[in-house]
Amino acid sequence: MAETLEAGREFELKREVTSELTADRFGNAGAFVFATPMLVALLEEASIRCVAEALEPGAATVGTRVNVEHKAATPVGLTVTARARLIEVDRRRLVFEVEAHDDRELIATGTHERFVLKSLSKFLESAAEKTS
Repeated sequence: MAETLEAGREFELKREVTSELTADRFGNAGAFVFATPMLVALLEEASIRCVAEALEPGAATVGTRVNVEHKAATPVGLTVTARARLIEVDRRRLVFEVEAHDDRELIATGTHERFVLKSLSKFLESAAEKTS
């Protein structure tokens, strides 16, 4: 590993809320606020990137559990900042504390669990067998 995969690692990323990221796009007509599925995706991306540089070549992580409370709406035009902090490493199971803020307030808190795959290619081969 290039770096150590241990609790305490953190990562933050920002995304501006556009109309493509709103609940309106998910069928909630007229709800031009940051959609919960997009919030979860942003928190997952922050978690992935938090540990990416510490993985062995060819390894990856996959999400196995998400527990997020979406506390406040964020309208189009504001920026959402997602933070992931690795709080537990149990062999290949990783647990992250996640949160998101918009330009005004805390909008989400929760946890996210990922599992380290030693070989992404083997995982994808196994998944592809389902279509055979």
